[in-house]
Amino acid sequence: MNNKILELQQIRREFVMGTEIVRALKGITFDVHAGEFVTIMGSSGSGKTTLLNMLGCLDKPTDGTYLLDGVDVRGLSRNELARLRNRKIGFVFQAYNLLPRTSALENVELPLFYNPALTAHERKEKAIKALEAVRLADRLDHTPSQLSGGQQQRVAIARALVNQPVMILADEATGNLDTRTSYEIMALMQDLNQQEGKTIVFVTHEPDIAAFSSRTVMLRDGKVVKDSINENVRSAREALASLPLAEDY
Repeated sequence: MNNKILELQQIRREFVMGTEIVRALKGITFDVHAGEFVTIMGSSGSGKTTLLNMLGCLDKPTDGTYLLDGVDVRGLSRNELARLRNRKIGFVFQAYNLLPRTSALENVELPLFYNPALTAHERKEKAIKALEAVRLADRLDHTPSQLSGGQQQRVAIARALVNQPVMILADEATGNLDTRTSYEIMALMQDLNQQEGKTIVFVTHEPDIAAFSSRTVMLRDGKVVKDSINENVRSAREALASLPLAEDY
């Protein structure tokens, strides 16, 4: 794994709040290589959200260097950042962020509208393929209200996949889900990582979720306090199988 998808070197982010300067990130340095499954952990106030915004090109560092797939983001305009986000990053959020009156298929198609080279037929084909990848081929025409929480998150993951990004960036993607559904989503993430080689950066505050990744970066007070390889990666499918039998979710 020599191909670096993320390169962060002494990233600092400061905010002016009235007469005070808040130092949210205080010299963050780490790399993520193609095919890695990394979780970023930290308590409230550790800098997770600020770092997530940086990784997702929603914000720029005050100081330091951030390269996304070899591209230095600091010199980019707002429009260039938007194009980079659309091409390189697939976002998965805690709240799903699906359009409520729009079908699963149409929700997944949305990122493709920014590519004028694609025809309507090509957009639909790509969206169907992405939904098949998350095992929702039989829910194409369902709106979010007709889907369970886990199914809605699968639609969100399909939407993240549809542009074939270099990285999936997930923000507390299991935070609104019960244990069984959380493990189902993590099993899907492991499949995408292990079978399709997707690079995944997963922000979470839950240690049991981090145990499904191959590496954990721990933040505290705006600094990396631990960056460790998980020697015994837990299988989400095995964890799912070990749960007590319950009603269908």
